[in-house]
Amino acid sequence: MNDLAKNIILWIVIAIVLLSVFNSFSPSQKATSTIEYSQFLNYAETSMVDNVQFNGREITGDLRSGGEFKTFSPETDNTAVIGQLEKSGVTFSGTEPQSQSLFISLLINAFPVLLLIGVWIYFMRQMQGGGGGKGAMSFGKSRARLLGEDQVNVTFVDVAGVEEAKEELVEVVDFLMD
Repeated sequence: MNDLAKNIILWIVIAIVLLSVFNSFSPSQKATSTIEYSQFLNYAETSMVDNVQFNGREITGDLRSGGEFKTFSPETDNTAVIGQLEKSGVTFSGTEPQSQSLFISLLINAFPVLLLIGVWIYFMRQMQGGGGGKGAMSFGKSRARLLGEDQVNVTFVDVAGVEEAKEELVEVVDFLMD
């Protein structure tokens, strides 16, 4: 796969991850007004509340005037409020608290580690030159090739008159003798 295709695939993956993260943290489309808990209790006493949904400590519902509200209960036990809602004839229900899916929570928790591993692999490949022997860590790699007798193009006749070749040959012979 060429570098252009790899870069395009990388940018597409980054865009998909960013869109999913932004989508999971974006607020819901429903516009509800947040009211104080004491105001909610006043609405419940004066029968201004039509229906109520309990979701943990979050309380949402509809007013008889047509508006929607949201408030948070300072207490975890809402039995007194439920009694007041029953007296006022308000329908109420409870929902299970919503949690993120297992895949999204794993992705969010593992993303920094995967990002560090990816950056580390990228830099290691850059230092090694991508295996092509052209990177920063290729200084110790030998590029010598083993040639057969039929591949040697330089003969003794080609270097017979060169004094440097004779000196180098003398040095090699001295080295081998020692």
